[in-house]
Amino acid sequence: MRTPPDQSPAEALIDLNADLGEGFGRWTLTDDEQLLSVVTSANVACGFHAGDAATMRRVCELAAARGVRIGAQVSYRDLAGFGRRSMDVPAAELAAEVAYQIGALMVFARAAGARVAYVKPHGALYNRVVRDEEQAAAVVEGVLLADRTLPVLGLPGSRLHEAAADAGLPVVPEAFGDRAYRADGTLVPRGQTGAVVSDPDAVVERSVAMVRFGVVTAHCGSSVAVRPRSLCLHGDTPGAVHLARRVREHLQGVGVRIEAFA
Repeated sequence: MRTPPDQSPAEALIDLNADLGEGFGRWTLTDDEQLLSVVTSANVACGFHAGDAATMRRVCELAAARGVRIGAQVSYRDLAGFGRRSMDVPAAELAAEVAYQIGALMVFARAAGARVAYVKPHGALYNRVVRDEEQAAAVVEGVLLADRTLPVLGLPGSRLHEAAADAGLPVVPEAFGDRAYRADGTLVPRGQTGAVVSDPDAVVERSVAMVRFGVVTAHCGSSVAVRPRSLCLHGDTPGAVHLARRVREHLQGVGVRIEAFA
């Protein structure tokens, strides 16, 4: 895994992103309105793992009103599995579906007086394109079909970032305060014990360490270098809003500037 250029603590700068609009019909998962008062970028579900037209429109309007950047969170077509089941989708089909999701969100972002500012894969697709060159290339093709200028938010050193950079798309390295890391800088799969860090104090401590000092302790105990430009604050966990506020307050308390990357 490649790491981005060094960032000294004195110039620490971070974007805070969260997955929003993760509901469908009468079912809701995330507290979108409250999280939008904390984050600077909103990864909006585009209907394939969660979200529907009305939800996408509402979140875009809320984000635009608060000056939060709108990102398309694209996924495998997997409502039943919340996009967390790996699927072998033909490359041409995946590219078309990625473009379709981005295009749908563009309508609602534009209607809200804003724009889609970046793209981030979700769930199984996010993890798949860390190592799968074909699926990564398909995602990039889909982004290019929609807008050839969109930044791609993802794990640094991933095949996705390599393919995006080769295609001339901006890449934005991301980190997770509440996810366990392997020694190679990849995430511990959710199906494994300890994949999600549930202790709020630990999440805050890890978030500050990653942003301020560029390091996180891996699941095995070793130190891993991370240089994120954006920190993901998951919105689908208990107490998510309170935890997100704590992370933001602690980062600002140690001199980190909170600013959107797009």
